[in-house]
Amino acid sequence: MPQALNAVKIPAGLKAAFTKPRYSFVHIKRDDMPPDFPRSLLLIDVDQAQHRLIASVAARAGWQVQSVRGEGAEGALASPRDATIFAAFLGDWNSGDTNLLARLRDLNPDLQLLVCTDGTQSVDALRAGASDVLARPLIPERLAAALGTAADRRKTKGELRPLAEKPSKALAFSEIVGSTPEFRTALAIAAKAARTRLPVLIEGERGSGKESLAQAIHAAGPRSGRPMIVVDCGSVIPNLLESWLFGHEKGAFPGAFDRFIGRLENADGTTIFLKRIEDLPLHVQARLVDAIDTREVRRLGGRGFKSIDLRIIVAADKILSLLVERGQFREDLYLRLAPASLTLPPLRERRGDIPLLARHLLARIAEYPGMRPIGITDDAISLLMRFGWPGNVRQLRDSLFRAALVCEGTALTAADFPKIALETAHNKRADDYHAPARKMAALARAPGITLYQADGHLRPLEQIEADVIRLAIGHYQGRMTEVARRLGIGRSTLYRKLAELGISDAA
Repeated sequence: MPQALNAVKIPAGLKAAFTKPRYSFVHIKRDDMPPDFPRSLLLIDVDQAQHRLIASVAARAGWQVQSVRGEGAEGALASPRDATIFAAFLGDWNSGDTNLLARLRDLNPDLQLLVCTDGTQSVDALRAGASDVLARPLIPERLAAALGTAADRRKTKGELRPLAEKPSKALAFSEIVGSTPEFRTALAIAAKAARTRLPVLIEGERGSGKESLAQAIHAAGPRSGRPMIVVDCGSVIPNLLESWLFGHEKGAFPGAFDRFIGRLENADGTTIFLKRIEDLPLHVQARLVDAIDTREVRRLGGRGFKSIDLRIIVAADKILSLLVERGQFREDLYLRLAPASLTLPPLRERRGDIPLLARHLLARIAEYPGMRPIGITDDAISLLMRFGWPGNVRQLRDSLFRAALVCEGTALTAADFPKIALETAHNKRADDYHAPARKMAALARAPGITLYQADGHLRPLEQIEADVIRLAIGHYQGRMTEVARRLGIGRSTLYRKLAELGISDAA
């Protein structure tokens, strides 16, 4: 911290003035709160329009919202409080607020500082001490994700902390890096589907690159002239999702003060990308089936129908076919969304791609305003390859971005990733999904599948096949995509065999 900032004195009268009960709070019922509450969110220099949006999103997530002007922020932070989580949101940040960010960080080093700014100032805000940046205008899904990250203090800090806004632009298929067979297969399916009007289902773990692939599909398709509409079903409040997708008329429900055009209607003539489709409530799924079949939407409270012509791409963090079997996802919607389906493998299963992927991501990061070209050394690459990357490609990108942000040299070294080195040394994340050598030796000595009956004759093939599938399900801990891949069959074939042989996926 520069001496000039350390020398800043906060008048006692100013602190006292802002400890008075002069702020407006959004109160949440205690029974609606998760066990780690209360959460206190301080809004600094937030205008009335921003305040309404932030208070609505934050209150639904259980935050108590407090609003001050810039000169009162330090007094509010200095007030005694029993909140277990405290975050601040600075509206419309500019470079003149650098000293304010530094003083707030000095008052509370653990403070989660969220900043609203434009793309050209995002890097400056991060360097000034912001924990996360959100672009103007505020998007509810991004805001909800940023608040969720701020609320989870168990998340790894430092270079592993996620960013809400990413330095990203749409990639062409030729620019997507990956050489493992599973990844190239998924990419080939996506490239072929891009030339059609068919819906596309992309499955994979969070951060595995589903949105980037969706952007590539859209960019390679006939609707690339208009931006793709993105809806994160997991970030929108569940009881607002229907209105968010289909829109509503004025007075359709309490709080509907104006007409709202839904995202499906906005996507007329382009592509809509529905992230985390598994979080869509069942009654909204039913309406989406009708919209796909009729190519029409009707706003809540509306009487007429609006014709739409759009292309649907959806992404799921979970395996939808399993959710269908459990009654948690509509089968008719699944069948309409899955004419072209593909699965992106997690980064831990494509470690050989990390060297080229890291250099590719650094080249893209260098194009972001305020950044510069930077290389990466072999020791840093070796460290990145040993890490397990539970957050997949997104976590790798964010880690490289934060390291490049503070690096003063011409290339990143292993010393620029201290948290990753610590995690790798103590948590063994690189081996999370790979059995140690002793375990593999024990498995090699374990009894195999019985081929013969007591009378010496071979067992029926159906029984042997059932035993092999049960063994694979147990060995790969119920990860059905991995089971199908290791058995050399498609996932749909695997589920058909489970049904024919009467095997539970929990076997």
